[in-house]
Amino acid sequence: MKLWSLATFLSVSILTFSGCVSSTPTPKDSPVVDATLPVVTLTQNGVFTDMTAVGFEWKSIQDQRVKGVYVYKQTLGEETSEPKYTDTVKSRFVTHYVDDNVEPQTQYSYFFKTFSKESESEPSKAVVVNTLPILDSVSWIHVLKDMPRSAKIIWRPHSNQIVKSYILERKTLVDDKWSELTTINGRLNAEYIDNELKDNFVYKYRIRVVTYNGITSNPSAEVNVVTKALPKQVQGIVATTELAKKIKLTWMKTDIPDFLTYNVYKSEHIDGSYDLITSTTELEYIDIVEEDGIDYFYRVSTVDKDELESKFDVKSVHGKSLAKPVTPSLVEVKFVNDTLEITWSSTDSRVKSYIVSKRAQKSWYKETTDEFVDIKDKTFIDTAIEPEVTYYYTVISVDEFGVKSEPSIEVQFNTNKDQGKKIIEPVQEDIPDETTQKVEVNKAPVIDNNVPTVVKPMDDLDMSEI
Repeated sequence: MKLWSLATFLSVSILTFSGCVSSTPTPKDSPVVDATLPVVTLTQNGVFTDMTAVGFEWKSIQDQRVKGVYVYKQTLGEETSEPKYTDTVKSRFVTHYVDDNVEPQTQYSYFFKTFSKESESEPSKAVVVNTLPILDSVSWIHVLKDMPRSAKIIWRPHSNQIVKSYILERKTLVDDKWSELTTINGRLNAEYIDNELKDNFVYKYRIRVVTYNGITSNPSAEVNVVTKALPKQVQGIVATTELAKKIKLTWMKTDIPDFLTYNVYKSEHIDGSYDLITSTTELEYIDIVEEDGIDYFYRVSTVDKDELESKFDVKSVHGKSLAKPVTPSLVEVKFVNDTLEITWSSTDSRVKSYIVSKRAQKSWYKETTDEFVDIKDKTFIDTAIEPEVTYYYTVISVDEFGVKSEPSIEVQFNTNKDQGKKIIEPVQEDIPDETTQKVEVNKAPVIDNNVPTVVKPMDDLDMSEI
């Protein structure tokens, strides 16, 4: 009720002053005191105080000689100042005065003098007033902890209806002073979520309230929050190097209580860009690859239910698909009794079978191809030989997983030109590092004309058994 009365009082004063003349009389240096002039007398409840304003109400002045009222003020305290003229009320009909040039929680002394054209009255009785202290902030403030990269601050709405808004301030352990985070308008608004915070980091918050007349309160109590830490990194990540056409990743189970998923990332280079290839709740992942002997690098992270993801503190793991078998080395091709016999060698223990590829060049425009698979021996006999045809052969090694080697060098045989001759190819040297070996495929065959033709009946040869 007191605040409402003061507000009404201020409004009336403003309206009254707005109708006054523009010139402002001031006291003379050596005034003439007229004891017959009326003295200002305050009403019974003639003093109103606020944090930044003091209001006065006095009884109406009937003496027509009075032109207005001089106001004198003195600030009281440890260093008390002298009373000084501070303002003029420019009409005897005005019975209210407001001083808004005061500080909260400060003591002042006021007295008044009426004045006429030639003189001033005796000073009124001095009135000592105390401005109100700065408004207290909110009585209760709380922060919700363990939130992902954010903090929720809640408080009890201020009980004083002159509160217009709240100023939320923030500070970290490394900051020297508080900074204004945001302003929340409306007395009944009582929460704020601070986003984009650092992980596992300490923040401090406090609140000041702001009144409609622009007064900012003292700060509230401080509250601390520690944002949620990132999930623990994945341990025990292993990638295979001996599986055909695939790389298998395995890792240890995480123990975080709010686990959501594992993210698996892949790159062609250890320091390259890693792409997310899957999210899984399993403890393994099989990466199907198309190439043999290809290298990849992997990272696995943990993601919790707040979608926070662990860091990659552990180095990337290297995985590799099974390399191709060693390419077989052609040893000999000979023509015997209208058949061709091809012999090769291989020292790779992984090899379980061979594939012979045959290409027949019958004319410039006619060519046929055949492939003979699952050959267990290192010899192939071809009975389907026609005259005046050029044949080309290559051999491929195959391991137990179906992984094929690079083709051998291609051998050429013409049934008219080379008939009755034995063609010997140089044996390729085995190179330990099969991932980097290079086979020369353009070497010309060596023809030995001194080897006689070997004649052997092949009429009953069953090609299905080869």
